[in-house]
Amino acid sequence: MRRTEHEGRGPLRYGPPPPEAGLPVLPGIAAAAARAAGHARGEPPGGGPGLLAAAGGYWDRRGLPAGPGHVAAAPSAPALLLALTAAVGGDVLLPRPCPAWWAPQARLLGRGVYHVPIPAESGGVPDPYALLETVRRVRAEGGDPRLLLLGVADDPTATVPPPEVLHEAVEAAAGERLHVVSDETWRDTLHRPRATVLVSPAEMDHGRVTVLSDLTGAFLPPALPAAVARFPADAAGAALRARTLDVLTALGACLGAPAAAAAAYALGEPDDVAGRLTAAVRLHASLAAAARHAVLAVGALARPPMAGRHLYADLGPLGPGLAARGVRDAQDLEDHLGERLGMPAPGGHRFGDDIDALRVRLSTAPFLGSTPGERLAALDAPEPLGLPHVGRALTRFGSVFDDLRAESGRSTPPR
Repeated sequence: MRRTEHEGRGPLRYGPPPPEAGLPVLPGIAAAAARAAGHARGEPPGGGPGLLAAAGGYWDRRGLPAGPGHVAAAPSAPALLLALTAAVGGDVLLPRPCPAWWAPQARLLGRGVYHVPIPAESGGVPDPYALLETVRRVRAEGGDPRLLLLGVADDPTATVPPPEVLHEAVEAAAGERLHVVSDETWRDTLHRPRATVLVSPAEMDHGRVTVLSDLTGAFLPPALPAAVARFPADAAGAALRARTLDVLTALGACLGAPAAAAAAYALGEPDDVAGRLTAAVRLHASLAAAARHAVLAVGALARPPMAGRHLYADLGPLGPGLAARGVRDAQDLEDHLGERLGMPAPGGHRFGDDIDALRVRLSTAPFLGSTPGERLAALDAPEPLGLPHVGRALTRFGSVFDDLRAESGRSTPPR
């Protein structure tokens, strides 16, 4: 890192949470949690039969059969990933950028963490040729790479890797004997589900891929966190699950009964859950498109968001104007935009990107309003961008970027 004054706010001590839905809790989910609140007995490590059956049904409906003996649950995605990383062993390979919560788990275990650049098409997966080169280099230096993490619907870039790019990365991982953990937290939040082809690596390599999903991505509120994993349906997968459960047991990482009941209810995908998810995805897709339009209008860059509730903006073209305001790296940009936008704007360095790159992840939930009533109005509106409070929020967002463009124009020397 070029500068040291921000070291106390590194990814381990400040990990930006996943982008939230910003919506009130569904009554059905709240009721399921309330009914379980009086249970004296908690869930066993890895989850109880009801939750595991619900998780298996969820994956069955997505073409990934999963019996209870190949599914596990935990009170959070980081806890589950920590247990998985410990169970697999060895060093860890990650795409650059990647979710902020991936790398800390390996570092807590003392494992080597190696970032691999993403291809031009999308985030979520490493460039396959760069992956091969990184693995060979790490082994030549005495390292022991065993685990590759990737995402089929990416945080932070909000993109979905094309199947052919994903397939090449999975093939490269198999050739190097790497186990793959596929983070599929955002797979159910595709902005254009009929036009976007999403394939799980578990469909490509049945024996070397574990699927992980943080249920606060699509289904649960942050107050009821839960995560589930699907292990390969063979003896090696069962053994990996057993080792993972050993770690969860040692950590005391067991789901509380209310969160487990809420997760089981949501994973059953009843009409209220499915309807809320469809409406929320449509809403956040329109907000992400509007935010990207504002970013592009000032000359900054952003890939078209395809999933999730966020976009990843590159303000490098506005560098001269930002430098005039004292913004010279991603930490400065995070502070500058966070203050002016009145919303979190975590810099790209939180996601493993180069701190000198002027990149930020921008979430769409702050555009929904400040009260439950405003947020539900946005959810129910046929044209949410036309609501006064949503329009004001987007106008303010755009004006902040307009100011950056104006300053950049004044700071650019004449040609």
